[in-house]
Amino acid sequence: MSAKPKTAMEKSVEAPAAPEFRLTAAAAARLKSLAEEQSIPEGERNLRIGLKVGGCSGFSYELGFDSATEKDLSFESEGIRVVVDREHASKLQGMVVDFVDTVQEQGFKITNPNAKSTCGCGQSFEA
Repeated sequence: MSAKPKTAMEKSVEAPAAPEFRLTAAAAARLKSLAEEQSIPEGERNLRIGLKVGGCSGFSYELGFDSATEKDLSFESEGIRVVVDREHASKLQGMVVDFVDTVQEQGFKITNPNAKSTCGCGQSFEA
């Protein structure tokens, strides 16, 4: 038995798909460690990824632990619940968050295929 095609009304009330987004295993491990170290309550152990206007290139990233709201898209990557404001989702589509810990640098490293250009520090971009 085949599924009945959805009507336009049914399609319009479907929840939007979560953006394609990925945390690496290293980023997830560091986030779990930070949440433990900082005693973040379970309900607030969501990684919020947001944007703010500013930085050298136009937009800068905001990462932090937060509760989910009704305005958010929510999905899981590497065992971490990620929340993104629907308004920012298109500029973050395809993004990868990694954590590097080398002699030269330590911290979260963001790769965003929507960035037309990035600043030298890698913390802001132009979309």
